[in-house]
Amino acid sequence: MPCGTSEFLFFRGYFYYRPGIPFSYMARPASPGDCCDIDWNEVWKARQDQYDSTRIAGDTSHDWDRKENADRYAAQSAGEFEKRIRMTIEGLSVSRTTRVLDIGSGPGTLAIPLAAKVREVTAVEPGAGMIAALRERADKEGIKNISCIQKRWEDVDPARDLVGPYDLVIASLSLTMHDIREAVQKMDAVSCGEVCLYWFVDLPFWERMYADLVMPLHKRPYYPGPKADCLWNVLYQTGIYANVEMLPLDKEYRFPSHVEMTAFFKKRFGVTTPAQGRVLDAYLSPLMRTEGDDIVISGTSTFAKIWWRKDE
Repeated sequence: MPCGTSEFLFFRGYFYYRPGIPFSYMARPASPGDCCDIDWNEVWKARQDQYDSTRIAGDTSHDWDRKENADRYAAQSAGEFEKRIRMTIEGLSVSRTTRVLDIGSGPGTLAIPLAAKVREVTAVEPGAGMIAALRERADKEGIKNISCIQKRWEDVDPARDLVGPYDLVIASLSLTMHDIREAVQKMDAVSCGEVCLYWFVDLPFWERMYADLVMPLHKRPYYPGPKADCLWNVLYQTGIYANVEMLPLDKEYRFPSHVEMTAFFKKRFGVTTPAQGRVLDAYLSPLMRTEGDDIVISGTSTFAKIWWRKDE
């Protein structure tokens, strides 16, 4: 129905192994302790800070203010992401009277297909390119029930920017907020129905590539961002006892030529010397396969749907 004193944690590196994937560098808290002895929001912050510190200079592929990046992502939504989008929407309880708040909407990955099934969608997205791509696609498809707010979720003032509460609040693979506890508490506050979060359980394929290549290419460790285990513990300590469902997450890179593939990954991983180029080629070679005229690199991982209802 619609509705009108944390401790500082030191981190150490350790190696993990996944069959078929090279050893990679990760991070974990060194101090032992029970869930109640650890402020998991501080763990999230520390892991997010470490992840941010490993960003590769010159890699603009995730600059979502750029329209070309947003268009590339939107094109993937229509192809590569189709299975995930369909699975996600089929798992939501919506009707023609549902009001949806989509946080980190991107180019309308979920907002566009949801719009036909619900009363209205409010899309919160900080990337100018993403907002432009969303509006362009909505206009093309004649969708009139999506409104956009170009802000980070952290900067949204519910009293000024939103017309809540919302029957469904979703944040799909967009949980990059530094203070995740504050972020989810705000999501919970503007919901009168269900809150659904989707986040990585293990390293997604694209992040495994960073984990495998940063050390040999740049002689420094790679630290992955916080994952779903940390998120669930933050919710638990906030008093939200969320449901969890594990889901498959596929990632595919497809290129019309070896030259384009190499150029893409050289820019992404900051490859500037011949020696680095040889490292990259040696890494990519066993991962490549040919499908028709395309060169394809793909991998699988797991993400979680973490959700709760306000009346439970």
